Amino acid sequence: PTYGNICTALEVINNGKSITEAQVDIDVSWQTIEYYAGMAGTLAGQHIQLPGGSFAYTRREPLGVCVGIGAWNYPFQVAVWKSAPALACGNAMVFKPSPFTPVTAVILAEIYKEAGVPDGLFNVVQGGAETGALLCNHPNVAKVSFTGSVPTGKKVMEMSAKTVKQVTLELGGKSPLIIFKDCELDNAVKGALMANFLTQGQVCCNGTRVYVQREILPKFLEEVVRKTKTIRIGDPLLETTRMGALITKQQLDKVLGFVSQAKKEGAKVLCGGDAFTPDDPKLKGGYFMSPCVLDNCRDDMTCVKEEIFGPVMSVLPFDTEEEVLMRANNTTFGLASGVFTRDISRAHRVAENLQAGTCFINNYNISPVEVPFGGYKQSGFGKENGQVTIEYYSQLKTVVVEMGDVDDYFNN
Repeated sequence: PTYGNICTALEVINNGKSITEAQVDIDVSWQTIEYYAGMAGTLAGQHIQLPGGSFAYTRREPLGVCVGIGAWNYPFQVAVWKSAPALACGNAMVFKPSPFTPVTAVILAEIYKEAGVPDGLFNVVQGGAETGALLCNHPNVAKVSFTGSVPTGKKVMEMSAKTVKQVTLELGGKSPLIIFKDCELDNAVKGALMANFLTQGQVCCNGTRVYVQREILPKFLEEVVRKTKTIRIGDPLLETTRMGALITKQQLDKVLGFVSQAKKEGAKVLCGGDAFTPDDPKLKGGYFMSPCVLDNCRDDMTCVKEEIFGPVMSVLPFDTEEEVLMRANNTTFGLASGVFTRDISRAHRVAENLQAGTCFINNYNISPVEVPFGGYKQSGFGKENGQVTIEYYSQLKTVVVEMGDVDDYFNN
């Protein structure tokens, strides 16, 4: 078996997501390494001509030792998203995976070593919050790149401030997905599933607030519920499975708690929202859950305001573009957003007015390595992926060269 096959299977065991999804993560990962390896040789400065034949130039230099703190939802991919640009810019990286998913970052270290990366350039340190704090406070660390929750991100920023470290934060989201009545409905339904149910709904940029124009709401709900009910839940190592297990018992209980809270606040469960036991006796006691669609939601409900991080879609009606934009932006988060419409002017107008780091038009959760990814507002700052990420893993030095004599200013 190739490293890719081994990584894919180990990522499933590590995280619980379906093997078809894990395969995509591994593919994105090698594409990311290839992309930044290609970019490493293009890093360059600028030459600036000054009066009298003098000149200046800039040098793009490494920051030094960068720390990457990974999340448990995309353990291998996040390790690559952080390490590839860091190494391409000439930095070393110390990477701390989530204690819930400690395995595949170590495999990445082995891959780098086998590929010829010198010892000590990519290092994996296991541990929880205490280890993370030690890394953020370490005087020899130049930068911290963190993926995780908003409260932990704030702590990372606070600890890094003590020694004025550079910080990239990729935090949570409660992203809006806006579906207009002129959309291609079948695509909108499939887009809503992509926006809510990948990796058992444990995705920071998920479009969990689905705003549907009132005229098409009944038809949308009928279709989205029909498709959600057919999602195959079970053994994530089987290629036919489309939804695996949630990360921990604690996370499963938390997500189920959000569903029962939603019911108390008046939301209507159209399907799912329960712990699920697959037919295979080997899977008994696994942290499975049936994907849930909530109707009758209001903007002030807990399920609409707070990040659930599980397979729960909240659907809300809207009437006008102006109204839905105001509601969509009424959040402290700003990671992603989406719009489905056939009106090209509306699509770009809505994208311009949504306060989020990414807006998907007529699709959702498409994140190729060439495209920058990062949040607005409390979803964080800094970017991952794309050419711009070089800026976040390097620093610019200005060198000024005098070709003539120095002014005799003080003895004139």
